Amino acid sequence: MTVVRTPARLLAAAALAAGLICTAGACGTQDTASSAEGQPVWEEPASYTYTLTSSEGERSLLGTFRITVLDGKVTEAVGLDDSARRFVARTPDQAPTLGDLLDELAQARRDEADTAEAEYATDGHPERIYLDRDDNALDDEARYVIEAYEPA
Repeated sequence: MTVVRTPARLLAAAALAAGLICTAGACGTQDTASSAEGQPVWEEPASYTYTLTSSEGERSLLGTFRITVLDGKVTEAVGLDDSARRFVARTPDQAPTLGDLLDELAQARRDEADTAEAEYATDGHPERIYLDRDDNALDDEARYVIEAYEPA
């Protein structure tokens, strides 16, 4: 698993430093190419399933879900606990794709969130995302754990 734990405000400096290090010396190869932010390059497949555990913060997307994506859209979201079942019953079309979660991470980084961290599997798909837009604010955090990812 590739782990990226870089506060958003340090991304540019880290990318620059990584480029200088690789220019100055021999660079090792990775199984997965990385973007300028250190995020592995991963192309979201059109169809897959995954289990999402969403926790922390004051938001409606809380709980554990089994999500099916076909042709780039969520076609089924099953709540695996009470909180997730309530979310699906109220907003069945709001369960996220992995691309949606990565977009949220990218937006948090653009907005210079105090924390915008992710961990990635060796194939590049996200396994954990943690966001805290403002360390001084209460209940603005989001933690996503992605498990049982299966491309179709």
